[in-house]
Amino acid sequence: MRILGALLCGCLFGAGLALSGMINPEKVLGFLDIAAIPAHGWDPSLIFVMAGGLIIALPFFWWAKWHNTALLGGNISLPTKRTIDRPLIIGSLIFGVGWGLAGLCPGPAISALSYLQLEPFLFVVAMLAGMIIQRLSSRP
Repeated sequence: MRILGALLCGCLFGAGLALSGMINPEKVLGFLDIAAIPAHGWDPSLIFVMAGGLIIALPFFWWAKWHNTALLGGNISLPTKRTIDRPLIIGSLIFGVGWGLAGLCPGPAISALSYLQLEPFLFVVAMLAGMIIQRLSSRP
C-alpha cells in the first residue's frame, strides 16, 4: 500500500508540474530573470505554483510534527538540525545557480523526462553525477 501511495503522490506531483508549466525551463527562467522585466515582461506564475504547494503541504507537515508514523505506515523522520552551516549555504548556492542556468530543478527535471527530450536527460545525468561525487567526497 505504501508503494502505491508513493506512486500516486509522485504521479500527482509530476502532473501538477506539467499542468503548471514548471517542467518548461523557459517558463521558470521567465520568473527568475528579473532583468527581463522591461524587455519581455516578468512571469510571476511560479509564485502561485509555490504558494499552492505550500498550502497543500503545510497541513501535512503540521500533522507530521505530532506523529511518529506516516498515514500509510512507516516512520516519519523530520530534520532535527537547526543550524545554518557552510555545507548548507554552499549546497543552496549550487542549487540556485544550477536552477538559474538550466531552468530545471530535480522534481521538474524528472517529470520532464516523460517528454523524451535531450535537455532534461542531460540535466538528470549531471544531477546524478553530482550526487555521486558529493557522496564519494564526503566519506571519511
